[in-house]
Amino acid sequence: MQPARTGGRALTGDTGTDAIEQPIDGILDLHTFRAADVGTLIPDYLEACRARGILQVRIIHGKGTGALCRGVHALLRRLPCVVCFRLAGPEAGGWGATLVWLQPAAGQGNPSPAGGTNRGGSQTEAGRDRGP
Repeated sequence: MQPARTGGRALTGDTGTDAIEQPIDGILDLHTFRAADVGTLIPDYLEACRARGILQVRIIHGKGTGALCRGVHALLRRLPCVVCFRLAGPEAGGWGATLVWLQPAAGQGNPSPAGGTNRGGSQTEAGRDRGP
C-alpha cells in the first residue's frame, strides 16, 4: 500500500500487517514504514508540511548501515521543494536524522535554513556537508 493522505491530517504507511498513521508535525520517523514506501512517503509528507506552513522538517532514518540515509539524501536532492538539508546535530539525532528546509508554499514567507546541503549536494554558506 502506498502512503496516502487520510483526512488531511496524516499519512499512512503499511508495515505489511497494519497501517500506521503519521501526524503532520515536522518529524517523520521512518522506522515505522517499509523501505519500499519511502520514495512516495517523503515527498507526500514534505508537501503536507509545506501546506501547513512547516518549513523545517526532521526525518529520522536511523543510523544502521547508512543505506537509508543515503537513499533519503538522494531523494531530497531531486525534490524541487527542498531548499537544503543536513544531518542533525547530536541534540536532534546526529547522523541518524536529517534536517530539511523547504520552500514555502505559494503565499508563505521564506524558510531560514541554518546551513545544510543544497539539492545539488554542495555546501551552503553556513552549512556543513556531512552527508554522502
